[in-house]
Amino acid sequence: MSQNPDPQNSNSAPPRRVRVKICGLTRSEDVREACRLGADALGFVFYPPSPRAVTIAQAEALLAEVPPFVTTVGLFVNPTPDEVESVLERVPLDLLQFHGDEPPELCRRFARPYLKALRVRPGLDLLELARCYPDAKGLLLDADSAVWGGSGRAFDWNLIPPGLPCPVVLAGGLTPETVAEAIARVRPWAVDVSSGVEAAKGIKCPQKMAAFFAAVTRGMR
Repeated sequence: MSQNPDPQNSNSAPPRRVRVKICGLTRSEDVREACRLGADALGFVFYPPSPRAVTIAQAEALLAEVPPFVTTVGLFVNPTPDEVESVLERVPLDLLQFHGDEPPELCRRFARPYLKALRVRPGLDLLELARCYPDAKGLLLDADSAVWGGSGRAFDWNLIPPGLPCPVVLAGGLTPETVAEAIARVRPWAVDVSSGVEAAKGIKCPQKMAAFFAAVTRGMR
């Protein structure tokens, strides 16, 4: 992947500290370790076909482990409004992440800030799509894949145009070996990792998480 020198958020300079979201958490010990290492956000998957999916009851227990000032994110893929509402009735999520083909009207109806995930591929007009979601807190850019999230695949960062109007959360195949380069080239607001720090699907590896955080720090230098 060749270098794209332009910052992705036209409203501000690149952040001095890149935020880190650990996604696809299913175990209390992984939640605690991610927080200990300094995670800014934790992602919980409410998409039953995913091997990283959690039930409402599991999510309640996991959120009980989350300390103050760590953002909790619920990931949904083409949900019905009732499905989202049933989660929010019991799980006090801070942020929603819509990872499917959800229209803006669905994303904004739940009185929660949200991220819109976009699966990047050649020919996709990210600037036009960004304009369709003007109230999104950020755009999560992921690889185009038959799998909804956590595919372990990267995409060509050169496909990200300069001047996107909101913060970029970079996802897609990030690992401890690639995230420093990704930060140096893309200069995102945040990075999102799931499979890249796993021992098995839904099971995070403490050593890989620690290596990922160390690499994020290197990428900001």
